[in-house]
Amino acid sequence: MNYLYRSALVLLMLILSASFAVADEYDETRTLFENAGIGHLFESAYGYALFPTIGKGGFVVGGAYGEGRVYEQGRHVGYSSMIQASIGFQLGGTGFSQVIFFEDQRAFAEFVSGNFEFEAEAQATVLTAAAGASASTGGSSAVASGTKNNVAIAGAGYNKGMATYTITKGGLMYEASIGGQKFSFRRL
Repeated sequence: MNYLYRSALVLLMLILSASFAVADEYDETRTLFENAGIGHLFESAYGYALFPTIGKGGFVVGGAYGEGRVYEQGRHVGYSSMIQASIGFQLGGTGFSQVIFFEDQRAFAEFVSGNFEFEAEAQATVLTAAAGASASTGGSSAVASGTKNNVAIAGAGYNKGMATYTITKGGLMYEASIGGQKFSFRRL
C-alpha cells in the first residue's frame, strides 16, 4: 500500500512539473516577442494566437506543424494548430515561433470560426535569420526574424485585421517556394 501512495505522489509531481513547463514555454515566447519591440500589441489587440514552436522541413515538398494557444482580451480561451504545405525549391529544416494578433472582434471571430487559412506565402529562411513576404487572400503579410540572442523583428502592422510576426529559433533551410498555412481552433 505504501508503494501505491509513493507511486501516485511521484506521478502527481511529474504531471504538475510538466504543466508548469508548458506554461513557462508560452510565457517565455510572449516575453521574447515583447523584448523584440511588439509588446504593446499584446495589450492593444483584441486577441492573439501564440505558437511557441513550429517545426518546418522540406525537400522540394515541404511542411510545417505547430500547436498554440488562443487568447481573447488577455484570457486563454482555446487551442490552435497550424499546418503548412509548400512546393518549390526547399531543402532543410527550421523552427520558429509565431504570434498572430487580432485587431478587433471581427478578425478574432474569423480566426476561431473554423478552419482559417493564410495562402500564397513566399519565404526565404537561411540559418537563424529569415526574410519573407506574403500575399494572402484572407490573412496577413507581416514577417519578422531573429534568434533568442539576436532578435530582429519587422512587420507591416495589421492587414485585414490581423498582424503576424515570426522569430526564427534555429535550423538550416534554403527555400524559394509557394505554400499556405491552415489553422484550426478548439475552444477550452
